[in-house]
Amino acid sequence: MQLGLIGLGRMGGNMRDRLRAAGHEVVGFDHHPDVTDVASLEELVSKLAAPRVVWTMVPAGQITEDTINQLADLLSEGDVIVDGGNSKFTDDGPRAERLAVKGIGYLDCGVSGGVWGATNGYALMVGGDADNVAKAQPIFDALKPAGPYGFAHAGQVGSGHYSKMIHNGIEYAMMQSYAEGYEILKAAELVDDVPAVIKSWREGSVVKSWLLDLLDRALDEDPELANIRGYAEDTGEGRWTVDEAVRLAVPANAIAASLFARFQSRQEDSPAMKAIAALRNQFGGHAVKR
Repeated sequence: MQLGLIGLGRMGGNMRDRLRAAGHEVVGFDHHPDVTDVASLEELVSKLAAPRVVWTMVPAGQITEDTINQLADLLSEGDVIVDGGNSKFTDDGPRAERLAVKGIGYLDCGVSGGVWGATNGYALMVGGDADNVAKAQPIFDALKPAGPYGFAHAGQVGSGHYSKMIHNGIEYAMMQSYAEGYEILKAAELVDDVPAVIKSWREGSVVKSWLLDLLDRALDEDPELANIRGYAEDTGEGRWTVDEAVRLAVPANAIAASLFARFQSRQEDSPAMKAIAALRNQFGGHAVKR
Protein backbone atom coordinates (compact mmCIF):
# COMPACT_ATOMS: atom_id res chain seq x y z
CA MET A 1 0.00 0.00 0.00
CA GLN A 2 0.96 3.67 -0.11
CA LEU A 3 2.23 5.61 2.90
CA GLY A 4 3.23 9.20 3.35
CA LEU A 5 6.09 9.39 5.86
CA ILE A 6 7.15 12.71 7.38
CA GLY A 7 10.53 12.81 9.12
CA LEU A 8 13.38 10.76 7.64
CA GLY A 9 15.94 10.86 10.43
CA ARG A 10 17.52 7.85 12.14
CA MET A 11 14.18 6.18 12.78
CA GLY A 12 12.06 7.47 9.92
CA GLY A 13 14.68 6.85 7.26
CA ASN A 14 15.15 3.25 8.38
CA MET A 15 11.40 2.72 8.49
CA ARG A 16 11.14 3.91 4.91
CA ASP A 17 13.81 1.40 3.88
CA ARG A 18 12.08 -1.49 5.69
CA LEU A 19 8.69 -0.66 4.21
CA ARG A 20 10.04 -0.36 0.68
CA ALA A 21 11.85 -3.68 1.07
CA ALA A 22 8.46 -5.20 1.98
CA GLY A 23 6.95 -3.88 -1.26
CA HIS A 24 5.12 -0.79 0.00
CA GLU A 25 5.22 2.56 -1.78
CA VAL A 26 6.56 5.20 0.59
CA VAL A 27 6.55 8.90 -0.22
CA GLY A 28 8.85 10.57 2.29
CA PHE A 29 9.21 14.21 3.25
CA ASP A 30 12.02 15.77 5.24
CA HIS A 31 13.43 19.28 5.45
CA HIS A 32 16.86 17.91 4.49
CA PRO A 33 16.93 17.95 0.68
CA ASP A 34 19.40 15.07 0.42
CA VAL A 35 16.92 12.54 1.90
CA THR A 36 13.45 13.85 0.98
CA ASP A 37 11.35 12.43 -1.87
CA VAL A 38 9.19 15.54 -2.27
CA ALA A 39 9.63 19.25 -1.76
CA SER A 40 6.62 19.91 0.47
CA LEU A 41 3.75 18.39 2.41
CA GLU A 42 1.44 19.53 -0.37
CA GLU A 43 3.40 17.49 -2.89
CA LEU A 44 3.44 14.49 -0.56
CA VAL A 45 -0.34 14.51 -0.19
CA SER A 46 -0.82 14.97 -3.95
CA LYS A 47 1.13 11.78 -4.65
CA LEU A 48 -1.08 9.62 -2.41
CA ALA A 49 -4.38 8.13 -3.52
CA ALA A 50 -7.35 8.48 -1.17
CA PRO A 51 -7.99 7.20 1.42
CA ARG A 52 -4.51 8.20 2.54
CA VAL A 53 -2.39 7.14 5.50
CA VAL A 54 0.27 9.64 6.58
CA TRP A 55 2.76 8.83 9.34
CA THR A 56 4.69 11.53 11.25
CA MET A 57 8.10 10.75 12.76
CA VAL A 58 9.19 14.19 13.91
CA PRO A 59 10.34 15.45 17.34
CA ALA A 60 7.66 15.57 20.00
CA GLY A 61 6.20 18.93 20.93
CA GLN A 62 5.44 21.95 18.78
CA ILE A 63 6.99 20.45 15.63
CA THR A 64 4.56 17.54 15.78
CA GLU A 65 1.61 19.83 16.49
CA ASP A 66 2.49 22.11 13.58
CA THR A 67 2.94 19.16 11.22
CA ILE A 68 -0.40 17.60 12.16
CA ASN A 69 -2.16 20.96 11.86
CA GLN A 70 -0.73 21.43 8.36
CA LEU A 71 -1.84 17.94 7.38
CA ALA A 72 -5.33 18.61 8.71
CA ASP A 73 -5.68 21.34 6.09
CA LEU A 74 -4.41 19.11 3.28
CA LEU A 75 -6.05 15.74 3.92
CA SER A 76 -9.62 14.64 3.26
CA GLU A 77 -12.39 12.80 5.05
CA GLY A 78 -11.46 9.15 5.45
CA ASP A 79 -7.70 9.76 5.62
CA VAL A 80 -5.68 8.73 8.68
CA ILE A 81 -2.74 10.37 10.46
CA VAL A 82 -0.40 8.19 12.53
CA ASP A 83 1.91 9.91 15.02
CA GLY A 84 4.87 7.61 15.65
CA GLY A 85 6.97 10.11 17.60
CA ASN A 86 7.41 10.24 21.36
CA SER A 87 4.49 12.57 22.00
CA LYS A 88 3.01 12.76 25.48
CA PHE A 89 -0.18 10.70 25.65
CA THR A 90 -2.19 13.66 26.91
CA ASP A 91 -1.69 15.39 23.53
CA ASP A 92 -3.42 12.60 21.61
CA GLY A 93 -7.04 13.04 22.67
CA PRO A 94 -7.25 16.72 21.71
CA ARG A 95 -5.56 15.99 18.37
CA ALA A 96 -8.01 13.20 17.58
CA GLU A 97 -10.96 15.45 18.43
CA ARG A 98 -9.71 18.26 16.17
CA LEU A 99 -9.15 15.88 13.28
CA ALA A 100 -12.46 14.08 13.76
CA VAL A 101 -14.30 17.34 13.00
CA LYS A 102 -12.86 17.05 9.47
CA GLY A 103 -13.48 13.31 9.24
CA ILE A 104 -9.75 12.51 9.52
CA GLY A 105 -8.75 9.55 11.67
CA TYR A 106 -5.91 9.63 14.17
CA LEU A 107 -3.70 6.88 15.60
CA ASP A 108 -0.91 7.24 18.15
CA CYS A 109 1.84 4.67 17.76
CA GLY A 110 4.64 4.05 20.23
CA VAL A 111 7.65 2.76 18.30
CA SER A 112 10.59 0.91 19.81
CA GLY A 113 13.56 -0.51 17.97
CA GLY A 114 16.00 2.34 17.54
CA VAL A 115 18.60 2.19 14.80
CA TRP A 116 18.31 -1.62 14.73
CA GLY A 117 14.66 -1.62 13.70
CA ALA A 118 15.35 -1.59 9.97
CA THR A 119 16.84 -5.09 10.29
CA ASN A 120 15.15 -6.52 13.38
CA GLY A 121 11.73 -4.89 13.09
CA TYR A 122 9.98 -2.49 15.43
CA ALA A 123 7.78 -3.04 18.47
CA LEU A 124 4.58 -1.09 17.82
CA MET A 125 1.94 -0.06 20.38
CA VAL A 126 -1.06 1.58 18.71
CA GLY A 127 -3.95 3.58 20.14
CA GLY A 128 -7.11 4.52 18.29
CA ASP A 129 -10.27 3.32 16.59
CA ALA A 130 -10.18 -0.24 15.22
CA ASP A 131 -11.34 0.89 11.77
CA ASN A 132 -8.42 3.30 11.51
CA VAL A 133 -6.01 0.64 12.74
CA ALA A 134 -7.26 -1.66 9.98
CA LYS A 135 -6.50 0.98 7.34
CA ALA A 136 -2.85 1.07 8.43
CA GLN A 137 -2.48 -2.61 9.38
CA PRO A 138 -0.38 -3.60 6.31
CA ILE A 139 2.14 -0.94 7.34
CA PHE A 140 2.22 -2.18 10.93
CA ASP A 141 2.67 -5.76 9.70
CA ALA A 142 5.67 -4.77 7.57
CA LEU A 143 7.36 -2.77 10.32
CA LYS A 144 7.01 -5.30 13.14
CA PRO A 145 9.32 -8.33 13.49
CA ALA A 146 8.33 -11.58 11.83
CA GLY A 147 6.25 -13.84 14.05
CA PRO A 148 3.52 -13.30 16.64
CA TYR A 149 5.15 -10.53 18.67
CA GLY A 150 5.90 -6.86 18.15
CA PHE A 151 2.45 -5.35 17.59
CA ALA A 152 -0.42 -4.43 19.90
CA HIS A 153 -3.59 -2.45 19.40
CA ALA A 154 -3.32 -1.18 22.95
CA GLY A 155 -6.70 0.53 23.18
CA GLN A 156 -8.27 3.94 22.70
CA VAL A 157 -6.52 7.07 21.45
CA GLY A 158 -3.56 7.83 23.72
CA SER A 159 -2.94 4.23 24.74
CA GLY A 160 -0.15 3.72 22.21
CA HIS A 161 1.95 6.59 23.48
CA TYR A 162 1.03 5.71 27.06
CA SER A 163 2.30 2.15 26.55
CA LYS A 164 5.52 3.43 24.99
CA MET A 165 6.00 5.79 27.93
CA ILE A 166 5.81 2.87 30.37
CA HIS A 167 8.10 0.83 28.09
CA ASN A 168 10.71 3.58 28.31
CA GLY A 169 10.34 3.85 32.08
CA ILE A 170 11.09 0.13 32.34
CA GLU A 171 14.03 0.63 29.99
CA TYR A 172 15.44 3.31 32.32
CA ALA A 173 15.35 0.91 35.27
CA MET A 174 16.85 -2.00 33.32
CA MET A 175 19.73 0.12 32.08
CA GLN A 176 20.37 1.45 35.57
CA SER A 177 20.48 -2.08 36.99
CA TYR A 178 23.00 -3.25 34.41
CA ALA A 179 25.05 -0.10 34.98
CA GLU A 180 25.16 -0.56 38.76
CA GLY A 181 26.17 -4.20 38.40
CA TYR A 182 28.90 -3.17 35.98
CA GLU A 183 30.24 -0.58 38.42
CA ILE A 184 30.31 -3.06 41.32
CA LEU A 185 32.22 -5.54 39.18
CA LYS A 186 34.68 -2.80 38.20
CA ALA A 187 35.25 -1.92 41.86
CA ALA A 188 35.65 -5.51 43.06
CA GLU A 189 39.11 -6.82 43.95
CA LEU A 190 38.38 -10.37 42.77
CA VAL A 191 37.20 -9.79 39.20
CA ASP A 192 39.92 -9.36 36.58
CA ASP A 193 37.88 -9.33 33.36
CA VAL A 194 34.60 -7.45 33.71
CA PRO A 195 33.74 -7.47 29.97
CA ALA A 196 34.11 -11.26 29.96
CA VAL A 197 31.65 -11.57 32.82
CA ILE A 198 29.12 -9.36 31.02
CA LYS A 199 29.58 -11.43 27.86
CA SER A 200 29.00 -14.68 29.78
CA TRP A 201 25.52 -13.49 30.76
CA ARG A 202 24.33 -13.26 27.16
CA GLU A 203 23.23 -16.90 27.04
CA GLY A 204 21.88 -19.22 29.72
CA SER A 205 21.27 -16.39 32.18
CA VAL A 206 17.97 -15.05 33.49
CA VAL A 207 19.31 -11.49 33.06
CA LYS A 208 20.05 -11.84 29.36
CA SER A 209 18.39 -9.24 27.14
CA TRP A 210 18.96 -7.08 24.09
CA LEU A 211 20.13 -4.25 26.38
CA LEU A 212 22.74 -6.58 27.85
CA ASP A 213 23.84 -7.46 24.32
CA LEU A 214 24.28 -3.77 23.59
CA LEU A 215 26.32 -3.24 26.78
CA ASP A 216 28.57 -6.11 25.69
CA ARG A 217 28.91 -4.50 22.27
CA ALA A 218 29.87 -1.18 23.85
CA LEU A 219 32.53 -2.92 25.98
CA ASP A 220 33.92 -4.68 22.91
CA GLU A 221 34.41 -1.26 21.35
CA ASP A 222 35.77 0.40 24.50
CA PRO A 223 36.54 -2.08 27.34
CA GLU A 224 37.03 0.66 29.94
CA LEU A 225 34.37 3.01 28.51
CA ALA A 226 37.18 5.52 28.64
CA ASN A 227 35.89 7.56 25.72
CA ILE A 228 32.43 8.14 27.20
CA ARG A 229 31.55 10.70 29.83
CA GLY A 230 29.12 9.56 32.52
CA TYR A 231 26.41 12.02 31.49
CA ALA A 232 22.92 10.79 30.57
CA GLU A 233 20.09 12.91 29.20
CA ASP A 234 16.42 11.98 29.28
CA THR A 235 13.78 12.65 26.63
CA GLY A 236 10.79 12.93 28.95
CA GLU A 237 9.21 9.48 29.02
CA GLY A 238 10.84 8.52 32.33
CA ARG A 239 9.56 11.70 33.96
CA TRP A 240 6.05 11.12 32.62
CA THR A 241 6.13 7.52 33.87
CA VAL A 242 7.05 8.68 37.38
CA ASP A 243 4.32 11.35 37.20
CA GLU A 244 1.79 8.63 36.38
CA ALA A 245 3.10 6.42 39.18
CA VAL A 246 2.50 9.29 41.62
CA ARG A 247 -0.97 9.98 40.19
CA LEU A 248 -1.95 6.31 40.46
CA ALA A 249 -0.16 5.75 43.79
CA VAL A 250 1.93 2.95 42.28
CA PRO A 251 5.29 2.39 44.04
CA ALA A 252 7.64 2.62 41.03
CA ASN A 253 10.81 2.56 43.11
CA ALA A 254 13.30 1.33 40.52
CA ILE A 255 12.03 3.55 37.70
CA ALA A 256 12.04 6.65 39.90
CA ALA A 257 15.55 5.92 41.18
CA SER A 258 16.86 5.41 37.64
CA LEU A 259 15.42 8.77 36.57
CA PHE A 260 17.03 10.57 39.52
CA ALA A 261 20.34 8.84 38.72
CA ARG A 262 20.26 10.50 35.29
CA PHE A 263 19.76 13.88 36.93
CA GLN A 264 22.74 13.18 39.18
CA SER A 265 24.91 12.27 36.19
CA ARG A 266 24.66 15.87 34.96
CA GLN A 267 26.06 17.46 38.11
CA GLU A 268 29.71 18.41 38.14
CA ASP A 269 29.64 18.94 41.92
CA SER A 270 26.43 17.96 43.70
CA PRO A 271 24.89 20.76 45.80
CA ALA A 272 23.18 18.12 47.94
CA MET A 273 26.48 16.38 48.66
CA LYS A 274 28.03 19.73 49.53
CA ALA A 275 25.26 20.26 52.09
CA ILE A 276 25.84 16.80 53.54
CA ALA A 277 29.60 17.40 53.80
CA ALA A 278 28.95 20.73 55.53
CA LEU A 279 26.51 19.14 57.99
CA ARG A 280 28.94 16.34 58.87
CA ASN A 281 31.60 18.96 59.50
CA GLN A 282 29.26 21.01 61.68
CA PHE A 283 27.91 18.29 63.94
CA GLY A 284 30.87 15.92 64.06
CA GLY A 285 33.91 17.89 63.04
CA HIS A 286 34.40 15.54 60.08
CA ALA A 287 36.92 16.73 57.50
CA VAL A 288 35.75 18.30 54.26
CA LYS A 289 37.56 18.55 50.95
CA ARG A 290 38.12 22.15 49.99
